[in-house]
Amino acid sequence: MTADLFVVLPGTVDDPAAPSGGNRYDRAVCERLARSRPVHEIAVNGDWPRPAPRARQAVASALRDIPDKSTVLVDGLVGCGIPEVLEPEAGRLRLIVLVHLPLADETGLSPADAADLSARERRVLHAAAAVVVTSAAAARRVIALHDLPADRVHAAPPGVDPAPPAPGSAGGANLLCVAAVSPRKGQDVLVEALRGLADLAWTCTCIGSTAGGVPERPGRVRFAGPKTGADLDAAYAAADLLVLPSRAETYGMVVTEALARGIPVLGTQVDGVPEALGAAPDGTVPGVLVPPGDPGALAGALRNWLTDPELRRRLRIAARARRATLPGWDETTRRLSEVLDR
Repeated sequence: MTADLFVVLPGTVDDPAAPSGGNRYDRAVCERLARSRPVHEIAVNGDWPRPAPRARQAVASALRDIPDKSTVLVDGLVGCGIPEVLEPEAGRLRLIVLVHLPLADETGLSPADAADLSARERRVLHAAAAVVVTSAAAARRVIALHDLPADRVHAAPPGVDPAPPAPGSAGGANLLCVAAVSPRKGQDVLVEALRGLADLAWTCTCIGSTAGGVPERPGRVRFAGPKTGADLDAAYAAADLLVLPSRAETYGMVVTEALARGIPVLGTQVDGVPEALGAAPDGTVPGVLVPPGDPGALAGALRNWLTDPELRRRLRIAARARRATLPGWDETTRRLSEVLDR
């Protein structure tokens, strides 16, 4: 069996009230890594990435207790904001940092906060033995942003679990958005786009944490809060089209979750979303991408979907063909293991 692996995670990793792509990624790879090596999880509560002193001290204490020369996988949400904790351990431990999203790419930050978080992250990533990101686009972004050697940044895109195909409805009117409500995820753009479609039949269900509040919305938009397990599966099964209007997205796990059910995707042309969307074996794209932050473009794409039966048919055929090409979590874990075992 391979040497012990220590993994530093946010304390919310298994909290059903705070589902996120990063948490799902962490849990999926930890479970699979544990099949081939002892995995010691260190979950730390804190207001990441700007934790209170007590949370920083908890991470520092946990790292001090890890034996010399051990490999430590650190979730970037926890580690990238605390270089003063990780830098002193970089010579004693082999630190691998998993970046789900560069800290400064979160929307809503002041220029000063973004610059501070980026500077902190830069220090951490330069101290790390290797950096793992979730898409090829994210790798290019992190290399350019922090002037890192390309051979130290590795992409391990998320996998997806197999799922039964969604039946779909004749009119394609059931729209679904799965993302925590935030400026980065762009639900405000979606709501604005839907205002211009009052003459058409549609409903839109938004699933995800509403802790930050929700935009003022038309009556046919429902914010259902976070869902996991069977409840989330049921929401996908009832959907005709996944809409992801993000302003930034390193990959977009919900894109492949929808495609695993044969559901076409309307997303934005940002970061790793085109990579997640991919193409069917015959080269057809199982969805449509529009510019981020553009309610008019999003409304136009939605109108096309709702009024063009032939478009819906083509995209559904492509989405169902794309299902067979989606990578699973074993492939993600294999790529991550290659980095850990070097």
